Amino acid sequence: MSGKMNGVRACVFDAYGTLFNVHAPVASMAGRIGPQADQVSRLWRTKQLEYTWLRSLMQAHAPFWQVTGEALDYSLAAHGIEDKGLRDELMQLYLHLEAYPDAVACLKALKAAGFTTGILSNGSPDMLSAAVRSAGLEAHLDHVLSIEDVGIYKPDPRVYQLAVDRTGVGDASEICFVSANTWDAQAAKSFGFQVARINRFGLPDDNIPGRPDMLLDSLEQLPAAVS
Repeated sequence: MSGKMNGVRACVFDAYGTLFNVHAPVASMAGRIGPQADQVSRLWRTKQLEYTWLRSLMQAHAPFWQVTGEALDYSLAAHGIEDKGLRDELMQLYLHLEAYPDAVACLKALKAAGFTTGILSNGSPDMLSAAVRSAGLEAHLDHVLSIEDVGIYKPDPRVYQLAVDRTGVGDASEICFVSANTWDAQAAKSFGFQVARINRFGLPDDNIPGRPDMLLDSLEQLPAAVS
């Protein structure tokens, strides 16, 4: 980490992959799935994201819960797995995702320092409520915002505008947006946020507009970066 952000009033987080471990459901069932478990999880996540982008371009929106199920169905079929019970269990586990260990400490520190905190996510409202509750994050978040309020997925600018409107800041530059997803972090920067990308996956920036203001190894570094 290098440098500090100035003028930040609110810190808004992506949910899946940033606060919540999207690979935890498959990892918990790895013994049942077998040696291809990691590939199943990665393809599930890849298709989940691809389907949000494709549906947005096609103007064929569907709730994230449906998209998540369709992506899982694809991944299971691609790996030759026909097990409805397993499919149903994985979907239920997705409602109770584990928070990364650094999430609670980061949110607590931000709240103690007087920052407004929130989530801005592709997730459906009921999915986000369940995940936030099961991970014990409720007390540390002022806002939990879903793209369902605009009916289109990230990286459409209307999604990022939700954070400006709902947090009550005067300008996008007063929000620090935090994501572990390269494309999300860069789209948020292009929109006008100050951006911290959490380097959970060891990936370089994408070759699209926008570069994050800082690259952090852990969410625990964020409070010092914005204070």
